[in-house]
Amino acid sequence: MEGALKILLVEDNQPLAQTTAKLIERLGGHQVLITVEPEEIFHQCEIGAVELVLMDINLPGVRWQGQKMDGTRLSYLLKTRWQQIPIIVITAYTMMSEQSLLLNQSHADCCYTKPITDYAALLDVITQLGQRSS
Repeated sequence: MEGALKILLVEDNQPLAQTTAKLIERLGGHQVLITVEPEEIFHQCEIGAVELVLMDINLPGVRWQGQKMDGTRLSYLLKTRWQQIPIIVITAYTMMSEQSLLLNQSHADCCYTKPITDYAALLDVITQLGQRSS
């Protein structure tokens, strides 16, 4: 499909990740890879297999180089190396002040609130950010 993006979905809740990936693939025609492993995330970006990242903020149990990692820190690390890859952080934070702080700390391009109920709106954001990065 023209305009299809290679999306990396970083979500530790596997049933939610599978559902989100299937809907993005079916409704948007994009390719979605799911992982929470920092080594895999960095590798996929390094080899150019990622055009956009959907990053959950709460990632309990995820560690990298002996340190606990969350989506805010992972997003920040990705942006320091691959500024051109758009990142949408996904969070349960609903207050604008919390989202502003999250965007500032993560260096992400956009913040999207979960639970995701409007996949068409999310796909619009994905399309807009994907066009900016190409």
